[in-house]
Amino acid sequence: MEVIHKIGRRKTAVARVYVSEGKGNITINKKDLNVYFPTATLQYKVKQPFALTSNDDNFDVKVNVYGGGITGQAEAIRLALSRALCEMDAEHRLVLKPEGLLTRDPRMVERKKFGQKKARKKFQFSKR
Repeated sequence: MEVIHKIGRRKTAVARVYVSEGKGNITINKKDLNVYFPTATLQYKVKQPFALTSNDDNFDVKVNVYGGGITGQAEAIRLALSRALCEMDAEHRLVLKPEGLLTRDPRMVERKKFGQKKARKKFQFSKR
């Protein structure tokens, strides 16, 4: 099996994932998964596609991720891994699609408008 390259995005985070056969090592920005994502919740999000398809220790993963916060980065990695698993075996799509792991979440931060305090909030109106 050759290396499979996929891209996942979430908010402003972009993850490039390289999946190859191996022992289950996950490296993110040249750091181990447990070092880069210290909380169990984020580690679970990254490993979720492998857990659902029963491929926990079959593949080595190298990830380059930038932009956004840690949650957005974890979800971007999850999307890229799901896409890579679908390319390996079309049967995985039947498991990942109902869980919503193949859907790119389009929600982004709305920009601030001029003459306003934030995107929607206005300056306080005072009548004197």
